[in-house]
Order: sequence, then C-alpha cells, then structure tokens
Amino acid sequence: MAGPKTTQATLRRTLTFRDLVVYGLLFIAPMAPVGVFGTLDAKSHGAVALVYLVATVAMAFTAYSYAQMVRVAPRAGSVFTYARVGLGEGPGFIAGWMAMLDYLLIPAVAYLFSGIAMEELVPSVDRWVWTAIAVVVTTGLNLWGVRAAALVGFLVLAMEIAVLLVFVAAALVELAAHGAQRDWLSPLTGQSGFTMSAVFGAVSVAVLSYLGFDAIASFAEETLDDGDGKGGEGGKGGEGGKGGTTRKGGEGSKGGAAGAPAVGGGAPAGKGSGWRSAAGPARVSRAVLTCLAVAGFLFIVQTYLAALLSPTSSSELAADPAAQGGAFYAAVDSSVGTWLHDLVAVSKAIGAAFAALAGQAAAGRLLFAMARDRRLPGVVAKVNAHSGVPRRALLSAAVVTLVAAVWAARRDDGLDRLVSVVDVGALTAFALLHASVIGWFWVRKRAEVPSVLRHVLVPLVGMGIVVAVIVEASSTAQLIGAIWLGVGFVVLAAQWRGRAAGGTSGTGGTSSTDGTGGTAGPSGGPDGPGAGAR
Repeated sequence: MAGPKTTQATLRRTLTFRDLVVYGLLFIAPMAPVGVFGTLDAKSHGAVALVYLVATVAMAFTAYSYAQMVRVAPRAGSVFTYARVGLGEGPGFIAGWMAMLDYLLIPAVAYLFSGIAMEELVPSVDRWVWTAIAVVVTTGLNLWGVRAAALVGFLVLAMEIAVLLVFVAAALVELAAHGAQRDWLSPLTGQSGFTMSAVFGAVSVAVLSYLGFDAIASFAEETLDDGDGKGGEGGKGGEGGKGGTTRKGGEGSKGGAAGAPAVGGGAPAGKGSGWRSAAGPARVSRAVLTCLAVAGFLFIVQTYLAALLSPTSSSELAADPAAQGGAFYAAVDSSVGTWLHDLVAVSKAIGAAFAALAGQAAAGRLLFAMARDRRLPGVVAKVNAHSGVPRRALLSAAVVTLVAAVWAARRDDGLDRLVSVVDVGALTAFALLHASVIGWFWVRKRAEVPSVLRHVLVPLVGMGIVVAVIVEASSTAQLIGAIWLGVGFVVLAAQWRGRAAGGTSGTGGTSSTDGTGGTAGPSGGPDGPGAGAR
C-alpha cells in the first residue's frame, strides 16, 4: 500500500545572478573594514592591506567548497544541507546549529553598527531606538518579497560603492598633492616589528569582514533556472518516482518538493533536483566566487589608501586601543576633510542596516530549511503564498536579532560581546562544509569522478585555515562557541531519542541515500523511493 502523498514547502525562484551578488555584497558591506581598520593596523604592525590579501586567499578555499556543494544540493539551508548530504543527518544538524549562531547574531551586529552611526549624526536620539527602527524597516522589506528586497538592496549597494569611489578618488588626489604619511609599500610589508605571525593573528579578525558571502548559497532554491519563465513550475515529477527525476519540469504537484540530493539520492542538479538544468546551481556557484573576489579587491584598495593617509603609526594605535575604532575616520578627517567623514558615516548607517537585511534573509532560509526537514518546529516551515518567502522563519529570525541588537545597544560593552562570538559559529560550520566535500566526492564517490586536488586537498587546506582562525579567536568566543555546540549535541540526542521511542525510521523527512531520490513521507516512506512513489 502506498504511503500518504506529501508535499514540502518550496520557495519561489525569482533571483538572477546580479541579485545573488547584490545580496552577498550587501551582507558583507563594501566598506566593512572601516570599523576594524585601526585594530587590524595595530595587530599587523601596519600591514593591514596584506592582512586582507591573505584573508581573501584563505576564504577562497571556503568559497570553492561552497561552489562544489551548491551544485550537488541546490536547496535552501546552505551548510546545513551540504553537511547532511556529505556527512549524514547528525553532522548536518550540528552544521546548521552552529551556522545559526552566526546567521542570527551577525545581523544584530550590523543593526547595532547602523544605530551607532545614526546616533553620531543625530545624538539626541539614543542608539537603541535607531537600531530598533532599522530592524523594523528591513524586516518589512524582507517580508515584502525576496525580489523586492533585492531591488532595494541593489540601490543601497550602488550608493555604498559610489561613496567608496568618492573616497578612493579623494584619497588619490590627496596623495598626489601632498604625498603619503607612511612608506608606499608599508601597507603590504608592514612597519617596525612586522612578523607574519602578527599578520595571521590579524587575519583571524579580518575574516569577520567576509562572513556573509556564504549567505548566497542560502538562496539556491530561489535562483532562476534557464527553464524558468517558460511554462512555470508545474508538471508531474519533482521528487519521488524512479530516481526522483522530473517528467515535465520542476517542482511538481504530484511528486512532492524538488528532490535535491541534500535530502535524497545522489543525483546532481538537473536530475531529480527539481531544476530543469544545471544552470541555476552554476549561477549560484559563480555568484559566491564573484562576491568574494569583488569584496577582497575593495577591502585591499580601501585599507591600502587609508593606511597611507593615516597620521597615526601602527605602533601608536597599538598603544592606544581607544583610538583604534575611529582610526579610519581620523585618517579621512586629517587628510580630506570632515565632509567625507560625514558621507562615510551616512553610508555606513544605511549600508549596515541593509547588510542586516541580507543576513536576516539568509537566517530565515536556514531556519526554514531546518524546520522543513523537521530539525526545528514545523510551524516555521511555511512559505507565504503571496510573497513566496518563509514569513514565519523570517519573523523568528527578526525577533532574535531585535532582542540581541537592542540589548547590545543599551550596554556599553554590547558591541564587544556580540562581535566576540559571531565568527566561531560560522567557522565551525565552514569546517564541516569542507568535510562535506570530502565525504560526498571522495568517501561516498557520488555524482562524478573524484579529484584529489579539488575534492581532498583544497577542502583540507580550507579546513586547516578555519581551525587556525578558531584557535586565534578570543577565549570568550571559544567558550561561547563550545557551549552552543554542547547544547546542539543535547538537542540532537533528544531528537534521536524521540524518534527511537516513536519507532519511526524516516521522521526527519529524508529518504535513503542510495540515489533513489525523493523525500520520504512522515511515516518514513516504507513504500519505495520517495514521497511520490505509488
């Protein structure tokens, strides 16, 4: 007897390559180094541009692993999805759990940055009020729809890049007219006391600037495929059937949700994944790599110029930690003038809020994916019929970030406390991402002939870099990360115990991993290869 037919909530594909890059750059923020310039300059003994060069290369390994896995499992959930397919249910949950710490708190940090910047411009209004306003406005845009948010985000990103170009032009004019305050090569070679160990220590902080490019992968399920717009998403197929291949298109009405390998078999994108071709996942992969390359270039250029303009040496900054936070603005004030200082402050206030918008959207997709696979309460796994977005997941993420951001805004040490923990969750998830590449391609030998270079050496180097950065993180961040990880193991054990007590084999909504495709029904799918099997 056939198991009951089930359908999974699926997201609407509307995003283009440009939209994906916009979301990634918004989350990162083109002028992200402004706030940490002084800290990095002091830590690296003046080699701040070299720090971002090394950090870009380091994060390229992680970006490459994302590009590999998004082709295998083009679904919402990002690293949660990839670890499930590459390593199994348990590691997948832990990857999602650790990424949650990052995805929920990074937007809170960005909202707080926005509140601080607005308080500088309008001191009569407390920063926590501006922070709350930023949360409400950007949440409204996210609920409006992913396409609308991307369009508004594109305008904000264009503004940020325009301000950055104004800074670059003004800096070049100043340097041509009056020369540099430091040696022209010092941002790459350092000043007195330079050591590579100091550079790597600063890289552990600089990596925080890049967190967000990976959020692009969270929108894989909403990215346009080459066949989209030509007859819509109907048809019979989707998941289920033999091998889970589609018969008449994408997300079918009779086969359940699109059967990406993240929850089913080993079929690559375009074969049982609900995609009409591999163009959609390839578009996401290209966007991840493009976003990292563009961000790295912008970071290196602006920190190089700021270092040359800085009237304060790296050793003086190291001796005066209080001056580090405003070091970038001090360089601009002393060389170009206060008008550029104010322009950069306005750009940071608006840009930080929209960086949080992109982060909140990614957090919502992660919560949605984990709830859809029954790792979080199922009430979150709902897609609004009108906007096509996971409204309940977005609201859940918004509530958490609002509470965290306003709490931090009302404390003198709130920013330090938030920043100290956001990177550990992401970096732990990155380590599991690299392990997933090895697990999927080399250990399980799925989807294609494995390559020692692409599927073993590259992820191993990436994993080594991530572990090294975690080791360099503050003891507070390590402790909170360890506590969050421990709570995750407790939750995972409770879920397993509950399933064992219920006597179900497939409660999690996943099918076998033998390549048969599909997502099993609520009773574990006893009748065959997928929810759509008859």
